[in-house]
Amino acid sequence: MSEKITSKKAMELEDKYGAHNYHPLPVVLSKGKGPKVWDAEGKEYFDFLSAYSAVNQGHCHPKIVGAMVDQAQTLTLTSRAFYSDVLGVYEKYITEYFGYDKVLPMNSGAEGDETALKLTRKWAYEKKGVPEGEAKIIVCENNFHGRTITIVSMSTDPDAKKGFGPYTPGFIVIPYNDLDALAKALEDPNVAGFLVEPIQGEAGVMVPDEGYLSKAYQMCKDKNVLFIADEVQTGIARTGKLLACDHENVRPDVLILGKALSGGAYPVSAVLADDDIMLTIKPGEHGSTFGGNPVAARVAVAALEVVKEENLAERAEKLGRLFRDEMKKIDSEMIELVRGKGLLNAVVIRPKNGKTAWDVCVKMAENGLLAKPTHDHIIRFAPPLVISEEELMQAIDIIKKSLAAFE
Repeated sequence: MSEKITSKKAMELEDKYGAHNYHPLPVVLSKGKGPKVWDAEGKEYFDFLSAYSAVNQGHCHPKIVGAMVDQAQTLTLTSRAFYSDVLGVYEKYITEYFGYDKVLPMNSGAEGDETALKLTRKWAYEKKGVPEGEAKIIVCENNFHGRTITIVSMSTDPDAKKGFGPYTPGFIVIPYNDLDALAKALEDPNVAGFLVEPIQGEAGVMVPDEGYLSKAYQMCKDKNVLFIADEVQTGIARTGKLLACDHENVRPDVLILGKALSGGAYPVSAVLADDDIMLTIKPGEHGSTFGGNPVAARVAVAALEVVKEENLAERAEKLGRLFRDEMKKIDSEMIELVRGKGLLNAVVIRPKNGKTAWDVCVKMAENGLLAKPTHDHIIRFAPPLVISEEELMQAIDIIKKSLAAFE
């Protein structure tokens, strides 16, 4: 793999030998540092996707990479058949960091969600007294929790769902940001949990009404139902607080983290809960060969330390306000709406002369900024949280220039 290949060759190889389960922008990246990436020919770009918020700490953060390299040269994997000298240290650090009794370590966000679902069902049978096999979990329309069979079973996105049945039962789907619908669903005594994204990222950065999360949490408490927050994309400082739930002082019963938990250096996810919930799962009932491996443990501690040391939540809050203010000033017929929290933002694009959000993203890439459309008409803007104010303003100029090309 030592010889450099051209962008054209790299795309041809992926097309020929890789499954066609993604539709990437035609950009081949070969290097990243901080908020920037470079393609195979050396062209520089601002990264405004941040690997779907996995690289909140910036590309190749020296502290995170240093921890990874150091551990990779020492011990990479034991499996959980044995103890390791770093897992307990990580478990203590992350549980104290977020304020929970226990953590169950996994690798991907989807695995984190699956873990939370199993945990919720087990708790329902052992603690709530729901009859075995009858537990239900409330989820929201337009959710995105991953792409496993069980998770697509609760999806309302035809692309994610169609053609993959039969589907896993046990889910009640209600509209997002609708407390009346939640109240009605909670009347069912077999409901065990409510799984929700504090902001729906993949749906197009849908920010619920103020008070929605805190009221939903209280409604769950009143019915002895677990409030499960999927903070895989919104967590770890992205929205201007450590967790998006922190904006409403909500402490989820079950918290799912991933992506930026490793700063994009390694697949790491985690589910946090207190003993009453977590200890319903016994040895042999759930696990993962790589979950909580030594490299993951060291990387996650370093990634979380960076968030605190560099005040990334505060940066996201301040720069996010600046970004939205500047976007709202742009005089373009194509901008229909700007929304977001912290540095998780979206611009709804109104098509013009047959040009769509995809065309805007292609133009921005030509001008040196990478972002990706979601649902054809929405562009998500989420740079690494280490971006400076000066760099953010440069990036905003690129967005303005790109939109001006369609006027």
